[in-house]
Amino acid sequence: MKGKLVRDQSAASTELGYIFTFLLGVLFLSMFSVWAFGLETSTRENWNTTAVDINMADLAGAVERADLASREDSSVRYAEVVNWRLTEADESQFVLTLDDEGLHLDHTENVLDRDVSISATGSGVYDGRITLSGITQIWIIYDDGVTYLDNKRPDF
Repeated sequence: MKGKLVRDQSAASTELGYIFTFLLGVLFLSMFSVWAFGLETSTRENWNTTAVDINMADLAGAVERADLASREDSSVRYAEVVNWRLTEADESQFVLTLDDEGLHLDHTENVLDRDVSISATGSGVYDGRITLSGITQIWIIYDDGVTYLDNKRPDF
């Protein structure tokens, strides 16, 4: 039996179909991974902003309660601890400031900057500036006519 060379192109087209199917799969997987990464990033950013907003609301509420206590009596002392909810942002870049205009949170990522107004109806002045590096508790203290922020429990 003598073999005869036959020009069969059906195998080549099948092979090209396999290659195009493989490339289409790679394209779909790449698009899915980009979508999943965007979803994860969006969720993380949303968590950061939500946690910062809730933290600032808790701190502003504590300042308002310190103001209320300061109006009761001139010799009153008040201290309240607020637990800081951690974020995925670099906490060492957060600087929290309290002044007559309100609470201010500054971060190198400007999207996390926050300013919360307070009523400023206390009988004293407002002061305080702390960096939130490694801090999970912030003390709002009213003592001797000053409402201030601290990261340590007061001695009184």
